[in-house]
Amino acid sequence: MTKHPEKPIVHYGVPEWCNNNEQLSATAELERYLSNVIRQESRTLRNDTNCKTNWDESDTSRMLRDRVWEVSRCKDLLVSCAKKVDDEIEALTLSKTRTEETLAATAVPHEVSMESLTLREGRQGFELINDPVEKELKKEVHVIERAQQTLQQLIDQAFEQLWYDERPRLWEKIRQQLTADLQNKVETLDIDNTCLELTITSSQISLKPDPTRIPAGSCTPHEWIQFTQLNLARAREAMEMSEQMREDMSLTRVSVPPRDERRRAQHNEAHCTWFTILFKLDADLKAKTAPLKLAHTRLENRTCRPGMDLCRDEVDVERISINKSLHSLQRLKLHHNQMKQDHARKRGALALEERCINIRNRLIPILYSDGTPVPLLLLTSSSGRSTRHLEA
Repeated sequence: MTKHPEKPIVHYGVPEWCNNNEQLSATAELERYLSNVIRQESRTLRNDTNCKTNWDESDTSRMLRDRVWEVSRCKDLLVSCAKKVDDEIEALTLSKTRTEETLAATAVPHEVSMESLTLREGRQGFELINDPVEKELKKEVHVIERAQQTLQQLIDQAFEQLWYDERPRLWEKIRQQLTADLQNKVETLDIDNTCLELTITSSQISLKPDPTRIPAGSCTPHEWIQFTQLNLARAREAMEMSEQMREDMSLTRVSVPPRDERRRAQHNEAHCTWFTILFKLDADLKAKTAPLKLAHTRLENRTCRPGMDLCRDEVDVERISINKSLHSLQRLKLHHNQMKQDHARKRGALALEERCINIRNRLIPILYSDGTPVPLLLLTSSSGRSTRHLEA
């Protein structure tokens, strides 16, 4: 019987085979367990990721809506402030125009007052007095000149705020800042509203190279709100200054003194009084002329008596009283002449006052058909402009 040849390989025993099978089975169970754990963790992670994604998307939309509301609120404030600024610019321009009209209208009263003072310097004698009318006219000239100076200063201040030559003025700067900020807010609202309308199914969405970058020129929310508040504060401060300026203009416009014609009545009354006195004096002189002639004739005829009959009897004693009466009459005539001279001076003063009154009649306002007064002078605006066009 021949022996079967064996190959030179390792043969394992039954126990080793059983151990190997058990090890493979345990490894398979472990891998299956680990796979199950990974699948559970993957499912949990997927659910968590979905929930977080949905929540983040909802939270982002909410923050976008809040941001849109906040930007809209700031935009409304800017729109309201810009409208108030435009209204204030129009009001200041109108007030400046009225102030220029008032300044132009003070030229005639000032000229009339100065001419009245010059005419009243033509009075003669004791009529050239520093009476209450003289003081009132000088006071009127002083008040008008002071009002003209104040009006011109206010007009210059308003001109500096409203118009500009080489550099923008106050209102131009404020309006440009408000306009620029408002334009930025409008563009921001368009962008944020567009972002708010986007969804996961929108066709405009796509992956971007670096969406998390911080753009140059970015600012913090505090700086953002502070910038808008600063623009609004500057505009409010300028409007307060403008309102105060308009109030000053209004108060100055009504500070021109009223006209007074009492002096004419006083001169008329004085003229009538002196005329009455002179009339009575003339009547008295005429009434005493005939008796004086009779007395003169009798005395002259009695000087022709002859001899001892040329006696200073009782009739002749009347010569003394006649001489006294004659002296009294001469004094009366002298006083009459003085009163005539004074009356002539008063007539001259009254004529000057009449001329002053006629000159001051130029100050009576002429009304348009709608009841508004016509300016005494044609207005030429110091700014050279009648309307103001603002840049949008």
